[in-house]
Parts: sequence; structure tokens; C-alpha cells
Amino acid sequence: MPCSARIAFAGAQRAFLAVLLFLPIQQPLIAQLAPSASPEGGTGLAAKTLVVARRQMVAAANPLAADAGLEILNAGGSAVDAAVAIQLVLNLVEPQSSGLGGGGFLLHWNPRLGQLKSYDGREVAPQSAAANQFVNDEGTPMPFRYAMLAGTSTGVPGIPQLLETAYRAHGRLPWGRLFEPALKLADEGFAVSPRLRALLAAEQPTAFDAAARSYFYDPQGAAWPVGHMLKNPALAETLRRLAVGGATAFYGGPIAEAVVQSAKSAALAPSGMTLDDLGAYRAKERPPVCTAYRRHNICGVGPPSSAALTIGATLALLEPFDLGSTPMTPRALHLIAEAEKLAFADRDRYIADPDTTTVPLGMVNRQYLASRRVLIDPNKAMTKAVAGVPPGLPAQRVGLDATVERAGTSHFAVVDAQGDAVAMTTTIEQAFGVHRMAAGFLLNNQLTDFSFRPVDETGTPIANAVAPGKRPRSSMAPTFIFGPDRRLKAIVGSAGGSAIILHVVKTIVGIVDWKLDAQEAIDLPNFGSRNGPFEIESKLGGDLLGLKMALYGQRVVSSEAPSGLQVIVRRPDGLLEGGADPRREGAARGN
Repeated sequence: MPCSARIAFAGAQRAFLAVLLFLPIQQPLIAQLAPSASPEGGTGLAAKTLVVARRQMVAAANPLAADAGLEILNAGGSAVDAAVAIQLVLNLVEPQSSGLGGGGFLLHWNPRLGQLKSYDGREVAPQSAAANQFVNDEGTPMPFRYAMLAGTSTGVPGIPQLLETAYRAHGRLPWGRLFEPALKLADEGFAVSPRLRALLAAEQPTAFDAAARSYFYDPQGAAWPVGHMLKNPALAETLRRLAVGGATAFYGGPIAEAVVQSAKSAALAPSGMTLDDLGAYRAKERPPVCTAYRRHNICGVGPPSSAALTIGATLALLEPFDLGSTPMTPRALHLIAEAEKLAFADRDRYIADPDTTTVPLGMVNRQYLASRRVLIDPNKAMTKAVAGVPPGLPAQRVGLDATVERAGTSHFAVVDAQGDAVAMTTTIEQAFGVHRMAAGFLLNNQLTDFSFRPVDETGTPIANAVAPGKRPRSSMAPTFIFGPDRRLKAIVGSAGGSAIILHVVKTIVGIVDWKLDAQEAIDLPNFGSRNGPFEIESKLGGDLLGLKMALYGQRVVSSEAPSGLQVIVRRPDGLLEGGADPRREGAARGN
């Protein structure tokens, strides 16, 4: 192409992009799409309709789990009672995402007492864990797939104790009653869903141990077809033991022995987990973390989850900026991404298990964030943010992090007839965890949420390095939004690895700034930055937005990894709105 032609072409291209910047963006409405039976996996969308209820509401990642939660609420159960039933059913019908072999975080709100509680059921590294267990002989981090399937990736599960701890504080129905929905499905079977079938078909049967392979695949190695009635007698036996003996029956006796045996028999790097490791596990109540944003209070779980601090820092950085009333304008998205870059820079460097690491809660200090906010240029993207020096830093230096966090996880929300609320996010980490089964449930590969390298290139220790008895950093983000009247306004949370934080920020801004209902906020294209490129969900109209973001200097990449948002919003008139993510097979139920 001649030089003059190249100049003319470049000028025309710039002019075209400049025009694009001022074209209006219509909010993509998934309800306008034809419903699809496509599975999660980033391959399809299925329209979801806003659900409105008067008394109580459940939103969960599978219709059978949502049905179980509503059944418990209709029987007079509390929000925590419903949460127990939901988690047990998810273990069965969505085994790739969460279950008894994993961990999670739970937020509980009691409006009569004005009491907010945060419970940590994160997995714990066994005493045999070593700082360099994910480093190969050459001193470089292992390939993620190898580490994921290694026995040493399995942490001591936290879900059974988390559920029982929350139940003892907030339960209402008899403990055994909460197991009935899951027991019925385990005994009688449930229909394999399109999502489960697709995820199994994408896996290699040989990646699973014998117990999991024979459960998920037919004798010829084909994933069970959609609609196949799948029974789980081994899980039914486990549930019966827990219904009678509580969490104690999980952390000792036959179930604990099965967990240890499965972890130790891994073909790759067998675990050194012991019965003593299980017996020592304790779920913990931790202080919630709350941040003010536009006369609202945004509350979530603190470390070892990084979510509340990172979300809080992002929103506090954004507060002086007007994000407008029209959803998804390029300027608003640019500002949100720049705030996220700054928040993620601090998150990645400083947040780890607070029992072993001094975590600087000053990350959300208003004066500190004011000094960081000057780094946001409303017209030009920063390439990569550098961690700041928040108040409360430990005296010793903290190394540059090397954590690789993959998407997985499930989230659900509950409001009961008395107004008590639960937000719970739960996971076994990567889809199907370590691909090993014990007593009818999959074990987690959660220890891959630690930094694979214990020190950075300068030899400085990394905060989120592996250590015995330590909990890996998480991005799980069960979140409550309290309105200016101090009443609970919304429950938000998602699946998606470290992108959970982006999904939740998007939804909070959708509800608070853009005045969207629960389903509209979920339906917005996912976007944001984890201190790297600007990620945009192109299949929901993000292609045009991506062109506009490039004018701000954002390096735009298409991101099709699906979120798993489940949201409940309380309207000013007291009615409840429930929304479920169209990227998955979830549902909202209420009455």
C-alpha cells in the first residue's frame, strides 16, 4: 500500500473509532435471545426472567437446589436451614463446582438484631504441605494441570463444619430434616443436565480415579447423556451419617478415612494428609469487611478471601466519579477498569491467610485511596498498576505474587420469611476438583490457589505461599448491599475464579448506580480488569464496546469465561426480586 494510502486509511480508521465513541450503546438484553439448552462452559446463553416474591426467595445455580431451598423455607426453615439443603443438593447435581469435599464462605444477616456474621469454611493445607510443593526440580512452577491433579493439591475440606457452625447459630428446623431433599435425589436419581454432560464430555475419563470414572461415565468411557438418571448411593450413605452425627461424622470415622485414603492414593504426588489433619479442622467466624459507597454499605467476607477488600477498594476509588445513569458507557467502563487495576495490584501482593500473614486492612483506608485515585486518568488507561503502601503493612517486605487462580465455584442467596439472609459462595476450585472421589463426593484441588513459587525473583517471601495449616487466598465474594436506610438492599455473588470480583463489582454498579433490577444487572456483559487487559464478554455485544475502549488506550481482550451470578434485591415496597445467571442453569424461586 502506498504511503499516502496508508495515511488515508489510518486517518479513516481513527475517524471511524471516534464516531464509535459517541454512538449510543443499547444495554444488551438476554431476554431478547432465543432460550438455549447450551451448557455453561462459555458456549451458550439461556434467557432468564426476573422472579418477584413477597415473603421469601432463593437463587441458586441449579433448579433442583433452588427447589430444595424453597422447600425448606416453606417448612418454616431459616435462611441458614435452606443454605444447608441447597449446598447438599448442589453437591449432587453440580458436583463439578462445590460439595462436601471443598470449602466456602457464608454471610448471615439478622435484621431484628442488626447483626451481620461472616463465617470462613476455607480449606486448610495439611501439616505435610511444603512451600515448594508446586515447584519442579528445575525450580520453576509446575504446569497447572499437573498440580491440579496431584494429591498434594487437596486441602482439608471445610464445608461440613461451615454448615454446622452456621446452623448452630442460626438454624431452626431439625438438622436431619435439611438432608431430606439431597437424600431423595441421591437415592432415586436426578437427570443429568446439559451443563454437566458437556463438562464431562470435555474431560478425559482417564483423568478421574476409578470411583469417579465409573460414576460419571458409562463402561465405554462416554459421559452419561442428558436426561440419564444418575444415582449416588455412596453419597446417600455419607449424608445419612452426617444427618445423624453432624460434622463430627465427617472429620473422623469412615468418611475421614475415605478422604485420607483417596488423597494418599493419587497417582501424581500423593498427599500426606492424615486423620489428625481432618480432626483439627475448624470453621471460623471472622469480622466482616464493609465499605461505604454512594450512601450504601457494601459488606463481604475478609481474608483469607480477597474479595471484600478488593471490591471495597474499587468502589471507594470510584466514588468521586460520576458513572452516569446509562449502563455500560465506555467512560464508565474505563473508570471501573482503572480502579480495579489499582485494587488488584494491592490484592495480589498483600492478601493471604490472616492467621499466618499480616494483611493491611488499610487497603480500604480513605486517605490512602485518595492518594491512589490520582493515578486514574479519566482519558487514558494505565498499562499495569504497581502495589501501593497501604497503612498496616508488616515490617517485612512482601514479594511479587505468583498465584494462578482458575474459574470454578458456585454461589447462592437466600432470604427467609423473617428477613434473615444468607449469601454463600462455595467451591472445590477447578471443575471436578482433583478428579478423585471419597465417600460419594469429589475432593478439592484448592491448594493450587496458593502461589506456586514461595519467593519472588528477588528471594522475597510471597504472602500467599504454601505452608502447613494455612488457608489459601480466595476470591469468593458473598456480598450484602445495605441501603441508605441501613436495610438489606441486595445479595450478590458469583462463580468465576478471580474474575468473581469483576462480576460482583459490575452487578453492584448496575444496582446502585444504574438502578437496574436483579436480572438486568446480571445480564450486563461481564467486563473489567485484573490489573492486565480490559476483559469484555463479546458474545453479549462487547465487540463494539471493545473498539470504544481501545480509544482510552485499553488493551482489550475477549473473555468468554462464564460468571455464575445469583442475586436477590429487596425493592423499596418490600417485594423481593430474584435473578439467576443466564450463562448457567441456575434459577430463582420465591413465594
